[in-house]
Amino acid sequence: MAGPIAVLLMLLALAGCAYLIAAAVLVGRFAARPSPTVPPGEPAPGVTVLKPLHGAPPGLFDDLATWCRQTYPGPLQIVCGVASHDDPAVVVVERLIAAHPAVRIDLVIDPTRHGSNGKVSNLINMAGKIRHGVVVVSDADIRLRPDDLSRVVAALRRPGVGAVTCLYGGEGAAGVWSDLVALGLVSHFLPNAVLGLEIGRARPCFGALIGLDRKTLDAIGGFSAFADTLADDYAIGAAVRAKGLAVVVPSFAVLHRCDETSLQALWAHELRWARTVMSLDPPGWLGSVVTHPLAAALLAVAFGGGRPALGLAVAAIVCRALLALRVGVALARPVPALPLVPLRDLLTFAVFVASFLGRAVTWKDQDFRMRADGTFVETDGAGPDGRKTIAGTTAKGESVE
Repeated sequence: MAGPIAVLLMLLALAGCAYLIAAAVLVGRFAARPSPTVPPGEPAPGVTVLKPLHGAPPGLFDDLATWCRQTYPGPLQIVCGVASHDDPAVVVVERLIAAHPAVRIDLVIDPTRHGSNGKVSNLINMAGKIRHGVVVVSDADIRLRPDDLSRVVAALRRPGVGAVTCLYGGEGAAGVWSDLVALGLVSHFLPNAVLGLEIGRARPCFGALIGLDRKTLDAIGGFSAFADTLADDYAIGAAVRAKGLAVVVPSFAVLHRCDETSLQALWAHELRWARTVMSLDPPGWLGSVVTHPLAAALLAVAFGGGRPALGLAVAAIVCRALLALRVGVALARPVPALPLVPLRDLLTFAVFVASFLGRAVTWKDQDFRMRADGTFVETDGAGPDGRKTIAGTTAKGESVE
């Protein structure tokens, strides 16, 4: 007979398998919704795309080139920003300009720091080059299909919409560790995000892509309002909602190029993300324990669950693999390295557990420590106590200093 702990763990694993099945259904429903584009020939607002860059990992040129090949019918400007003339991204942008002479591409090189968040400092330095009424901010490693930008602008033009943000899938570009990161996006992040949206629990704003009117950006204080905010994407979304406007997520996903080359890089990236999410929504993060059925089933085996627990472990692996396939088919995103599903699940659970065991995070080669109130402290900063406070946001989206 299985003991009470094993029984509880098996019930948790069973609930987790049910969650995976429900997520697969909801992903299909989400992806089936229409995602219109701006019709060809219809007047379309000009769009300025801001690409803050730091370094030139393999694939950067191809990532940026997808933005130059958009079928968007209105004027398009791309602004790339770096903090140093020595940044290898400069050469990549110069190649991009030469390869796409029909697209207005501006390069801003400015080392000025406006706060503790280097990415936002970059955006502030680039903002003076904005020429058009729609502003799209996107991470460097995001690739688009030819009509994705048109879909973003179409969604932004709906009444009451203040900003548009996009889900993203992953594609490994640097071996097994990057494949594991990409698999995590498709099999964990995407379905979790869709389920949260469908049940009204999630209020996301993803740095992969945020589109908003210039007037809305000005109304929330411009990028300067987020110069000391670590979770700047979430804070931008919260600021837009505070103005009574909606942040919408269209029913498609862009592609994130994953280039982690080691377990250390994977761990640092995912632990930072996990601890940031935990600081924004502690109850929701704790409740996500139900999304780890494989770990629950294997723990049940360790506590004497026997064959039923082993059966649940197998069921959890099968359900997770089928969910990843469902996400890939429904959202037309690659599904990388399915044989890695068991390892990916256990790594995700390890990150989940580790998120509760400390407050340190690493971001852009800087070390931070998370406070209980949701703020972050830069451990190598200069301040009265040798540290600098980095603004965070509460689970309700309120800024905290």
